[in-house]
Amino acid sequence: MKPLRRTLILSAAVIAASFGLGGQVLAQAKEPLRFGLAMPLTGSQALFGADQAKAAQWAVEDINAKGGIDGHKLEMILLDTQADPRLGINAVNRLVNVDKVPVFGTAWSAVVKAVAPIANRSEVLALSVGANSPEIAKLGDYVYTTYPLADVDVVAQARYARETLKKERAAVLYIHNDSGVEGAKIYRDAFEKMGGKVVSYEAYDAQSTDYTGALLKVRTSNADIIHIQGLVSDLPQVIAQLRQLGLKQPISTYSAGYNPKIIAQLGAAAEGLLVSALAPSAEQNPRIAEFVERWKKAENRIPNGLPYTQYLYDMPYLIGELYGHLLKTKQPLTGPNMRKALVEVANFDLPMTGKLTVGADHRVNKPVYLFEVKGGQFVPVATVQ
Repeated sequence: MKPLRRTLILSAAVIAASFGLGGQVLAQAKEPLRFGLAMPLTGSQALFGADQAKAAQWAVEDINAKGGIDGHKLEMILLDTQADPRLGINAVNRLVNVDKVPVFGTAWSAVVKAVAPIANRSEVLALSVGANSPEIAKLGDYVYTTYPLADVDVVAQARYARETLKKERAAVLYIHNDSGVEGAKIYRDAFEKMGGKVVSYEAYDAQSTDYTGALLKVRTSNADIIHIQGLVSDLPQVIAQLRQLGLKQPISTYSAGYNPKIIAQLGAAAEGLLVSALAPSAEQNPRIAEFVERWKKAENRIPNGLPYTQYLYDMPYLIGELYGHLLKTKQPLTGPNMRKALVEVANFDLPMTGKLTVGADHRVNKPVYLFEVKGGQFVPVATVQ
């Protein structure tokens, strides 16, 4: 299949025109600072990837509208991965070898794993923004995450089920891919470590639409709670089929479930669903309310996967701070120096997700916000530090 490619370069001219600036600004423009973003813009995950890319695009526009980075405009080169590792490799090879960017962002665990060798071999900083496989922290010197990995929010869900809800018997359902396998194992190990028992542990095919075989095994296990480690694309169908089979136990999932579209698709079947979010809500950060209003004004809707779009909005700010650090210290704008800047700066205060510390172990830690669907809305029930 010929790889699809979409490139977006927010040039100084476009930005200047967008904000009514004149030729004087262009004449004084310094060399732009470029970075790459490889996301699913088409295919089954495009509903979420396109919104995340739009959030990053808005951040670039906002940064440039305020003068850029030390007078330099940011330029974002956006390529399509379809969340497919093969297309991710094509996109990142182009960013590294043709566009010559010193840093790029990407997401979806399988894609991050596939492109990691390119980043390490080429000594280009790779930022994983939204993928949650714990293996991402071990992919090499040039691969870092700005998003908490699954062992943060999945463990928080297991703890809430065991210690707050007092559940003793859990069933774990997971999609058979990197995200599902690793996230399910984390939940099982955490739940059992806290004294609970996992009475059913079933995988379902990523390409299937009928999950009856695995769900019937869950039904016979007589679990107190069911945890699902799936993707946003399959979660609604799995939950709907569970309810159709008569399973009435509480259902939990991780941050992929924090999406109004899931409530819209499931209707009453969504009631009681427990989800997590790794970014503050509008009630917890006034900037989020403004961000949501911007979506309503621009797109007449709220974004798909709001917390993920918050992290993608923050990514250009983080990259801008790295560029600013190198400019201030008069270091060449290379991949090795971008990585060095990330380690040296380490602590960031970002507009949408707040304080972020990048650890020497390539991980970040953030509070986990737990919500339950009540009356067709996500209602906060706990914050796990």
